[in-house]
Amino acid sequence: MLTAEQPAGTLAQQAFRQAILDVENLRERLRDLRAEQAEARRRYWQQVGPAASAVVAARHALYAPLEEALLLSYFSRLEEAHITNVILGNARTLEDRFGEDETVIIRKYAPAGHHPTAAETAAERKKAKDSASEFIPDPTLPPHEQAAAAARARRKTKAQRQQEAAAQADQKQLETNAKTIYRQLARTHHPDLERDPEKQADKTARMQRITEAYEADDLYTLLQLLAESGPADAAADDVLARYTRALLQQQTQLKQEMNELKYGPNGFVTASGKKQELELRQLKRDLRAEAEYVAHIGRMLLDPDGLREVLRQLAAEGLETI
Repeated sequence: MLTAEQPAGTLAQQAFRQAILDVENLRERLRDLRAEQAEARRRYWQQVGPAASAVVAARHALYAPLEEALLLSYFSRLEEAHITNVILGNARTLEDRFGEDETVIIRKYAPAGHHPTAAETAAERKKAKDSASEFIPDPTLPPHEQAAAAARARRKTKAQRQQEAAAQADQKQLETNAKTIYRQLARTHHPDLERDPEKQADKTARMQRITEAYEADDLYTLLQLLAESGPADAAADDVLARYTRALLQQQTQLKQEMNELKYGPNGFVTASGKKQELELRQLKRDLRAEAEYVAHIGRMLLDPDGLREVLRQLAAEGLETI
């Protein structure tokens, strides 16, 4: 892990250097965490993947008989409402627990509420299309996890999209300041402004680095050179302060990404050693039992009287869904 050197320069220069170190350390930790999560995910699906896939398949098989039942005139309105709740509950279980994308089913059977206008519907479709075109799934993930990630990308709130757009605009604005930073560095380090031969040689070498960074559009190096410079003027400190704020925002985003990776819907925070093995064994037993139970329910749903019996059992247990 990187550590800061002895403080030197103005407070703005010190704060910027510390922010750079913090961002690089967070990136390093994020890389390590991604590697750990990838290995945990591999072990997890190697052991419980088949059992989880069996549950997903059994739950998907429930849709057809449940939707067909709603087309019959066999059930009362109360029973039809319960059937709809069973469909919705099943869809949400598949999304929340297994990462399946059940958006179509949920929209189809969700309780009636706001009815969007044609313009709103078109805008929503365009937004979803844009999100889908921008989203690139991770090919190393199982297909159902890729589907879940795509669903989360589509479900981003308006506020999240506005926040991301504002952050991108800020970043573009910051990147346009490369010329300003270059001029500030040139004023400080241009060798023609130095009469001492020894200092002039040092400034020539430094000015070469500054010019190379500017020509390569290397904003990161320009900022580092600005932070390493000698006593800075108010304009340079102001530039560094603004970039420091941007780096602090980036730290927050990196921390959020780490938390999402650890504790999000597809995070793999597991125990180690014997405890982890016991947990995985129990999970596999639970998943196998669930697959058998859901498959049994699926067979009952094929007959209207069997479906009515399932609804009675759920009602007796105070449940709306399987």
